[in-house]
Amino acid sequence: MTLLIQAKRNLRVAAAAMLILSLPVLAQEAGGHGGHFGDAERWAKVFNDPERRDWQMPIEVVELLGISPGQRVADLGVGTGFFLSTLCASVGRKGQVYAVDIEQGMLDYIRENAVRACDEVMVPILADPADPGLPRGELDLILVVNTWHHVADRGNYLPHLARALRSDGRVAVIDWRSGELPMGPPPEERLPREQAIAEFEKAGWRFDSESAMLPFQYFLVFERPR
Repeated sequence: MTLLIQAKRNLRVAAAAMLILSLPVLAQEAGGHGGHFGDAERWAKVFNDPERRDWQMPIEVVELLGISPGQRVADLGVGTGFFLSTLCASVGRKGQVYAVDIEQGMLDYIRENAVRACDEVMVPILADPADPGLPRGELDLILVVNTWHHVADRGNYLPHLARALRSDGRVAVIDWRSGELPMGPPPEERLPREQAIAEFEKAGWRFDSESAMLPFQYFLVFERPR
């Protein structure tokens, strides 16, 4: 039975990959830092495609990160809110989810389409490309999905993330792997896993853990500098 379920999932992933291959390169990106993502309605058809769940695995990602009721988390590069419903449900009414993007159209879209669980929990933030605009010292976790490679000056951006986190806070980076993939940006626009780790460690962050659960992306977790 397990093999049958996995086979069905593999078929759905392959079908989703074929669909995405038929779209323009920009539409292959699921995130919103520094691209041409102003038309939220258009991108929502790609970013929030139900087939994406088979390879992005939002529920499994949030469970692995141990997000719990009452926590404060940020979705950096929230786009059209693919992770929002899962994050809001995980932190509950006593928690907070900061939805961060540099595109006002994306924030307008998620305000209009957010699930009920986000009504009293979500805080949209229109960020500057060089500063996420997060509150200081409040966050337990910052989730960055398919967005980190868009940040132009990551070395100067990292201190903003560190200031936003609690003393035991973490950043989780999910971004496209190197090599041949059926989706994602062109190889020259991706950020290699090894470079991402090196940049965090150079800035004093501790490489905490890694998961290979996602088929097309690396999944790294870092602890803020002490």
